[in-house]
Amino acid sequence: MTVIAIDGMGGDAAPEAAVAGAFSAANQGIKIFLIGNQDILEKAINELGDFPDSLEIVHASDVIAMDEQVGMQIRNRTDSSIWVGMELVKSKQASAFVSMGNTGAMLAAALLHLGRLPGVQRPGLAIVLPTPGGPSLLIDGGANAESKASHLVQFADMGTVYMKATHGFGSPKVGLLSIGEEASKGSTLIQEAYEKLENDSFINFIGNIEGRDIVTGDCQVIVTDGFTGNNALKIIEGTISMLFDIMRSTAHKSFRSRLGGALLLPSLREVRSNLDYRRYGAAPLLGVEGSVFIGHGRSDAVAVHNAIINAAQADQLGILQQVRTIIASRYT
Repeated sequence: MTVIAIDGMGGDAAPEAAVAGAFSAANQGIKIFLIGNQDILEKAINELGDFPDSLEIVHASDVIAMDEQVGMQIRNRTDSSIWVGMELVKSKQASAFVSMGNTGAMLAAALLHLGRLPGVQRPGLAIVLPTPGGPSLLIDGGANAESKASHLVQFADMGTVYMKATHGFGSPKVGLLSIGEEASKGSTLIQEAYEKLENDSFINFIGNIEGRDIVTGDCQVIVTDGFTGNNALKIIEGTISMLFDIMRSTAHKSFRSRLGGALLLPSLREVRSNLDYRRYGAAPLLGVEGSVFIGHGRSDAVAVHNAIINAAQADQLGILQQVRTIIASRYT
């Protein structure tokens, strides 16, 4: 039975967003452990309606704030909602743990409490991007500020497994994010990684890609280090937000522009929906000994709901076991 643990106290809009997302997912029949202060969570649930049978509160007295620099000191916060969630996964009471809370604390807790899969050098945060050409996976999205070439090769392997299983790509194209398409372009790290990826028979490596290629959908797995990947994601997020702000402002400048804006509104809503990060809800941390999903701090109830649904789907597809099998066969 799939059981999803959700951090009820994590995120900028917690606990309301986490509770509402968990409430709606539980009403679809998914068994959920909602972690956090019991009194606060019960009050939030009661405001939404009858307590779903498939929703259970797991008390955690401590909350790690979004701006706390916890790091490896997370091991001293065993009453926090993040640590309790990891414990539920480690003890196999939960199939996966989802949090929109402190990313650094989530990464540290996953490494310290769950550990890495055998053979994995570094876990990678796998961000699914909606693009015109279909979903693309960027890995690493910020788990590792510094990486080695061997880490990038494992990111490619794990990303390939994920995209095959969750999105049905028979042989997903893998691209290495660089400053030019030629193999000689990029830093020493990128050049070393290129050579290793070129010799990786498990993946469908198409060579280097540039920043403009991230959003085309032509490449299903985009490999990079966490520093570059996280910055690329924030640039994309900021650009999309800026463009919609400009269109909104322009549409109110005159009667003609307001009329044109009204005519375009249905199409613009469709575009926004297609580019909405909430569609996938949270990103899997691939390479740890358990299913862990980390969401955006500003996530609302829709994002939380979708994160739970996607975490449940990943468990039912056996993503963790597939990653474990591939990594073990190649690196142990």
